[in-house]
Amino acid sequence: MENRQRQFGWLLALTSLGFFMAMMDSMIVTTASTAIKIDFDISEASLQWALNAYNVTIAATLLVGVALGDRFGRRRVYNLGILVFTLGSVFCALANRMPLLIVARVIAGIGASVMTPMSMAILTAAVPVAKRGKALGIWSGIGGLALIVGPALGGLIVAKLTWQWIFWINVPLGLIVIGLSRFYLPESTGVATPINLTDAGLSMLAM
Repeated sequence: MENRQRQFGWLLALTSLGFFMAMMDSMIVTTASTAIKIDFDISEASLQWALNAYNVTIAATLLVGVALGDRFGRRRVYNLGILVFTLGSVFCALANRMPLLIVARVIAGIGASVMTPMSMAILTAAVPVAKRGKALGIWSGIGGLALIVGPALGGLIVAKLTWQWIFWINVPLGLIVIGLSRFYLPESTGVATPINLTDAGLSMLAM
């Protein structure tokens, strides 16, 4: 019984942390937008590209990420998403020009588009039906907490350090999740439906 509870705790923690990171990143950058604008000496219009690139990319690539998880394994694709998100965060922190920051935000958005649906799919597949409502409630609550923590943490980091640190903090968190997930997250797959590249491409283009 104690083993099952520990396994459930790790499962909930690792899936919720991925969701939390993806949600927090969309909020924390908004708080640091003024510092980024001043540092790069750019207009409000240019700044909006950096703010919107992340969210638009998530919306544009979300369905492809879900299909890949069902076909190749949800834990595998979840870890790949976190890795891409972490690399995108590193590129954001190292960016010294606005175009580079926008490209880095797109890369992070691609990773985040996988993290949220895969974390939910892993949790749903691994938890018994009787406990599923409770587990998903905690998972969504932790993700919602990011909407509160993000602005506060972003303001604190910008005030005490530099805006680049809002991206550096993702690196250790991402590596921890990837390292632990191989031990505590079960692998699962879904119905491997064919990926319609035309539909996916048109969806991305429309976004």
